[in-house]
Amino acid sequence: MSNSPPETLKLPRGVLVRLRESHSDLVAEAVLASLDHLKPWMPWASVDAGSPAAQRERCQAAQELWGSGSDYQYVLRPNESGPVIGSFGLHRRIGPGGIELGYWMHVDYVSQGYATVAAQALTEAGLALDDVTRVEIHTDEANVKSAAIPQRLGFGLARVSEREPEAPAECGRIQVWVTTGQ
Repeated sequence: MSNSPPETLKLPRGVLVRLRESHSDLVAEAVLASLDHLKPWMPWASVDAGSPAAQRERCQAAQELWGSGSDYQYVLRPNESGPVIGSFGLHRRIGPGGIELGYWMHVDYVSQGYATVAAQALTEAGLALDDVTRVEIHTDEANVKSAAIPQRLGFGLARVSEREPEAPAECGRIQVWVTTGQ
């Protein structure tokens, strides 16, 4: 057990590396290249979010959040020196004992298995934290591709809650997928 996850997780396909300010240009490139893919599902997805300045600010904030122990943000790369092909994070925003896993992928790397192996590795890392007994993934019911990941990993559908849609393609029915690692 530990108080924070590893900064680097080598995967069967790719590597998750702690998000740092030095990644800002690569993240900006990935966001801009994937904007049409991300806009339907991510409320933050915009041309502005794809600017190096916006990503530098986001990366700086992510470094501070890591230090505080509230959020652990990673970039997914096909290898240690490759491009950013996704972003993954563990977030302490769901109450005691839980941590939420969130993700987005570069459009050119969707449906190639990268997201599933990254989510599996972060699920294990999250459950290894001292105070975490469950990992949750929240997906909008309309985002079938995103929901396929927790299903593949054996997460159970704990509940569906209603909220106002935050992104254009969302229906507002949020599926809460949960695993305890058992």
